Amino acid sequence: MKDGFLKVAAVTPDVTVADTKKNTEALLAGIREAAVGGAKLIVTPELSITGYTCGDLFLQDTLLSAAEEALHTIAAETKDLDALLFVGLPIRRAGRLYNTAAALNRGQILGVVPKTHLPNYGEFYEARNFVPGPKTCRMITLGGAEVPFGRDLYFSCAKMPELMVAAEICEDLFAPDPPSNTHALRGATVIVNLSASDEIVGKSEYRQALVTNQSARLICGYVYACAGEGESTTDLVFGGHDLIAENGILLAESKRFANGVLLTEIDVKRLSAERARQTCFGIAETKEATVVPFHLNLTETDLTRRLERNPFVPADEATRKIRCEEILSIQALGLKKRLAHTRCQKAIVGISGGLDSTLALLVAARAFDLLGWKRSDIIAITMPGFGTTDRTYDNAVSLIRSVGAEFRKIPIRDAVTQHFSDIGQDANNHDVTYENSQARERTQILMDVGNQCNGLVVGTGDLSELALGWATYNGDHMSMYAVNGSVPKTLVRYLVRYVADTCGDETLAKVLLDVLDTPVSPELLPGEDGKISQKTEDLVGPYELHDFFLYYMLRFGFSPKKLLRMAEYAFEGAYDRKEIVKWLTVFVRRFFAQQFKRSCLPDGPKVGSVAVSPRGDLRMPSDASAALWLQEIEGLE
Repeated sequence: MKDGFLKVAAVTPDVTVADTKKNTEALLAGIREAAVGGAKLIVTPELSITGYTCGDLFLQDTLLSAAEEALHTIAAETKDLDALLFVGLPIRRAGRLYNTAAALNRGQILGVVPKTHLPNYGEFYEARNFVPGPKTCRMITLGGAEVPFGRDLYFSCAKMPELMVAAEICEDLFAPDPPSNTHALRGATVIVNLSASDEIVGKSEYRQALVTNQSARLICGYVYACAGEGESTTDLVFGGHDLIAENGILLAESKRFANGVLLTEIDVKRLSAERARQTCFGIAETKEATVVPFHLNLTETDLTRRLERNPFVPADEATRKIRCEEILSIQALGLKKRLAHTRCQKAIVGISGGLDSTLALLVAARAFDLLGWKRSDIIAITMPGFGTTDRTYDNAVSLIRSVGAEFRKIPIRDAVTQHFSDIGQDANNHDVTYENSQARERTQILMDVGNQCNGLVVGTGDLSELALGWATYNGDHMSMYAVNGSVPKTLVRYLVRYVADTCGDETLAKVLLDVLDTPVSPELLPGEDGKISQKTEDLVGPYELHDFFLYYMLRFGFSPKKLLRMAEYAFEGAYDRKEIVKWLTVFVRRFFAQQFKRSCLPDGPKVGSVAVSPRGDLRMPSDASAALWLQEIEGLE
């Protein structure tokens, strides 16, 4: 519950058709197992108190009375559970029979939601016994108490305002206009579905797609509990295919044909933040809706869901390859358009032998291929300085020649030394002036060469560097088109690796692999014995941590407290709490302090959902204070 994480469960019990006592015992066993696992929201299948396949037995008073009695038994037996429960049963009122989902909390029946869409085709004939539920909510009597009954019922958690739960039943999801559409627009962040979907060939894939896609369209959590073994097999077999999804991501899926409990966590605050970002996610009128409060204790939730260390990089290898190709295409097409529009005949790229400039050159080569231009019209310039090592220089030269670009070497030592003399800088004082003078000299060379040959200077800096301000203002910070500006460092590595694996050029692949194996460094300080003296991650911290902070802070607005908790979980065994707090502090301080650099970035293509362009994705004042964020971090140490 804390930090927005809600433990949810889909429970498929062993059902005995028409035996409400046995079913009650099975339901209670599954509910208790889910509660022991920490579940605060527990969903069971459609008509699970009686079994879905009772047929015309649903017209028998004996079964209907026993079903309501079982509901009260379940309520009484779960009064000490800190959870919101949903169970399915038939209810008859005023001569009409309804297929319903009853919501229970701490021994009370909060409300009853009837099914809207009744399938009456193929193997289904629900309209033979049931009628659709009324849209307008009314009160019915259950066990001597008045409870709300209707489609538009919403259950709101008193201690977690972001959590509002609504229910639909099986076919409701399969209909062209599911009730959950309206539920989400009225504020429901989690949809539960009590289902009895039978198994036929290919249906499980379709069902999974429906649940996942609906959670994406509605930016919601979706808990789908399906009937399983124990239902009548006269004509059908049920597989207990339980699913839990969040905003288009399938968080958990049960093994079919094996009843049990499926547990995971939904991040309700993440959903709320995502809805707030999307201005097209409107809110519908709620005058016809009935909101029922329920209570859960605000406890710590043990995390079991997959939380990637590298949120910018797909975990699945096949997906990662597809994504890499897509990103490279976006980068290359952006540069292609800019070259054609400006009528530049050349592209100018500064090559250091590091990851970022390597990616920029690879993108430039793709863009020239798309234009049908000679790669030799790419002018790749290596500009060795005081800290340049033989390894990075040799890699730069090999890379340029392998790609087929024009190679130019323009050393900057003499020019920078003269500049030091001009401004009175002691060359033995290796301060920020010493470092930044080299970066600005290199940028001056690139810009002036571009002017000489009607060329466009391609930027090399990446998103991670921009977030941290790890760039020299009006030095490597500036270019005429920044192809890497929305690609974080963790993703740069995968893009370069992808090209190495797929280029089909042994020489190019070899140099790319060595670039990947080289420590990230600006190489602005002299080293001993030709070794790299500056390692960026020793100075500003691990990029995998910074990219993690960047993604969740910018994408969802998560607080430092939540970032720390998530990082401890994701990086368990790699970094301890003290290290994470240290680098989180560095990230926050630099992110706020360096906004002035991001406020005047050159154009560049957006490739993912997180970017820092001042023209679109990040409208942040350069003078914004980090005090609130840093104060929260201080309380975490």
